[in-house]
Amino acid sequence: MEMQQTVAGSAAFSGIALHTGARATVRLHAAPEDSGIVFRRVDLPGKPEVRALASNVVDVQRGTTIASGDAIVYTVEHIMSALHACKIDNCIVEMNGMEPPIADGSSLPFYELIMEAGIVSQNKAAATFTPPAPVAVSGGKTQVVLLPDEEKLSVSCVTSFRNCPFDPQFFQYELERESYAAEIAPGRTFVDYSDLQMLLSMGLCKGGSLDAAAIIHDGAIICKEKLRFDNEIVRHKIMDAIGDLYLAGCRITGKLIAVCPGHPKNVELAGKLLAMRKGN
Repeated sequence: MEMQQTVAGSAAFSGIALHTGARATVRLHAAPEDSGIVFRRVDLPGKPEVRALASNVVDVQRGTTIASGDAIVYTVEHIMSALHACKIDNCIVEMNGMEPPIADGSSLPFYELIMEAGIVSQNKAAATFTPPAPVAVSGGKTQVVLLPDEEKLSVSCVTSFRNCPFDPQFFQYELERESYAAEIAPGRTFVDYSDLQMLLSMGLCKGGSLDAAAIIHDGAIICKEKLRFDNEIVRHKIMDAIGDLYLAGCRITGKLIAVCPGHPKNVELAGKLLAMRKGN
């Protein structure tokens, strides 16, 4: 029986937020058993909080956004992915704005933040859920299904980006903390050049740069440094899926098969798992 875990101490990370372009700070704090992952907006009166649950998701375009009352937090998926991989069941994620730093566009800085804070076991058993039967969601070119597996979470993912020189991309992965840091967390955000133009026209990506993402354009990948993996896009997609699935409210096990996944269907699947856990 595995026990619940939280962070052993506080640790903070600061940087520029992707869409607002504002300087943002995230600070992790320990939380009691059975409290889950809670985002706290310390910049707002009363320091309102929002639980990281699929039922609190209010937007899935260009990232996963959660909200409750006055508390709204954009692009939680990278933080949630690192917390899921590290089996952090309870944590207060304190933020001084509506969006965390984008850092290098990967979840590695948040994994390192958890390692800096440390991990400590708690006094209650950890909740883990696998579906009793396959659960599937689909739409457009996206198909995602989670098959039962009580032992671990594994992901088989294929994705395709137009104009990408390495296409399609496939990767198969079994979630484990140390391998996550080496094989999944470093995968950075990618954006198609035509989509980038649209986002900029909408007043988004104010904090975007080649420090934070790679750009796919006319058969090439443009980035500040060389690719970390030949199949970096699909690894990033797996990272996002691990984070979005954690919105089911507990550690998830199963065999995830994902074809061209994205936040809308990832979160829809997490919502179905959350409802199953609650008996709905």
